[in-house]
Amino acid sequence: MTFTVAVAGASGYAGGETLRILADHPEIEIGALTAHSNAGSQLGLHQPHIRALADRVLLPTDVENLLGHDVVVLALPHGASGEIAAQLPDDVLVIDLGADHRLVDPQAWTDFYGTPHAGTWPYGLPELLRAGGAGTGELMKQRELLADARRIAVPGCNVTAVTLGLQPGIAAGLLSAHDLVAVLAVGYSGAGKTLKTHLLASEALGSAQPYAVGGSHRHIPEIEQNLRIAGAGEVTISFTPVLVPMSRGILATATARLAPGHEDIDLAELRQAWEQAYVSEPFVELLPAGQWPTTAMTAGANTALVQVAIDRRAGRVVTVTAIDNLVKGTAGGAVQSMNIALGLPQTLGLTAQGVAP
Repeated sequence: MTFTVAVAGASGYAGGETLRILADHPEIEIGALTAHSNAGSQLGLHQPHIRALADRVLLPTDVENLLGHDVVVLALPHGASGEIAAQLPDDVLVIDLGADHRLVDPQAWTDFYGTPHAGTWPYGLPELLRAGGAGTGELMKQRELLADARRIAVPGCNVTAVTLGLQPGIAAGLLSAHDLVAVLAVGYSGAGKTLKTHLLASEALGSAQPYAVGGSHRHIPEIEQNLRIAGAGEVTISFTPVLVPMSRGILATATARLAPGHEDIDLAELRQAWEQAYVSEPFVELLPAGQWPTTAMTAGANTALVQVAIDRRAGRVVTVTAIDNLVKGTAGGAVQSMNIALGLPQTLGLTAQGVAP
């Protein structure tokens, strides 16, 4: 069966990456492509690498242009999805790549985004662990809530990396969720296409730039939410992203204190929690001991590569996770969740093979 997909915001990085993946998806027919300021121009002017769709003309992002499709992907700025989604039929699968529908707590949304909360949708991270599964033969996963879903909120890219790095230890009770620290190296595509001085090549090349320092990044409440779902009580995290001169990729280093009673755990026993969490996952892998993730290993792939270590002097566990922010962090995660919701194999149209060097 073939499903038709419309993509709103097709001229941006997230929309373009979604189209790159969907163009080779065997069960997808690409329908309307829309944009805001770029409406009326050809897609090839904005996404010249997507040759199969280069001559398609971008339509205005109006509800009328999005109707009549099986799936609608909203690759729009934060705060722009809610109004459009509310006008789409309930039987249409709507996938929001923005933040509008990720958070459960309306106050957390207001505190970090400053606008009214649009509501909460099923969360599009299939590998998210859910409390209650730890300690049993099979960990509960978020994918169970995505089957037959008609609304899906795709996670933030930084959130995906930090969550996948820390959650196995949290769910197994081996890590304390208090005093977490995460520092991320992030590619410039994570900042979007908006023209800003600090994003110019002359400013960015050869320079690493921190941003949203001091607890102001909007992904913080989402990370906290995910870790609570995985079984944490109170969550406190110091989160610092750093733009580095690469076009795509995230390398997330997240550390946590060992939970009381587990201070003397050995590395082999610690690794078992990550092995159990991801053993059957096609897109998340705990690397062999001693091998560390790099962003090049995940470029262009819907994969998350994870490694863990114990810092005995600090009494902390160190996790390092690499993803492609545009694929597993955004568009690939969206297509994976779409596949699940449509009853297709979750791997359809996606690759786990990176591009290096």
